[in-house]
Amino acid sequence: MSSRERILGRVRRALADVPPDEDAPVERDYLREHGERTVEETVDLLAENLADYRAVVHRTDSEELPYLIMRLLAQRGPQYVLVPPGLPPEWMSAADPTRVHDRAVSTARELDQVESVVTGCAVVIAETGTIVLDGSPDQGRRRISLIPDHHICVVRVPDQVVASVPQALERLDPARPLTWISGPSATSDIELDRVEGVHGPRILEVVLVR
Repeated sequence: MSSRERILGRVRRALADVPPDEDAPVERDYLREHGERTVEETVDLLAENLADYRAVVHRTDSEELPYLIMRLLAQRGPQYVLVPPGLPPEWMSAADPTRVHDRAVSTARELDQVESVVTGCAVVIAETGTIVLDGSPDQGRRRISLIPDHHICVVRVPDQVVASVPQALERLDPARPLTWISGPSATSDIELDRVEGVHGPRILEVVLVR
């Protein structure tokens, strides 16, 4: 018997005397948001929590966005930048690095040669400073946000900003490949020495664009 079968067996035995009630509504009487905020206050909270996670936060408008992305890439100096298939072309219209498109045949070794990636997002959560990707065309496959060392993520404000996790879940399709990002990749050993870039980008830059 496998570990999975043993665990499921214990669950079945524990629920043996519980009558099934598939039509019973799920209670959702928990708080959907911690306090009331204006849209501006919610966006400010998001920026504060992103920065607290050591993400670098930028604010701009749609007209200046291509030039900001150009400057951010120029500061890192990547030779190649990875772009998902549905990234709006105007976002990269001013950037110089050679663009590498996300392809199913690309190997992890090939993607590891790419220094930067630019994506959109599905939704961001102000109270937790969390970005959620769902694999949509402007975000690409999960791996492209995990392998390059430098990730630029563009957030449309206020349309893609919610206050809380429950509000985010209402917008997300659970059948999609969801990636939840709270700051750059980081871990700590038993001595609490922080190491960044272990299982994702070492540098996360978030662009809040109106």
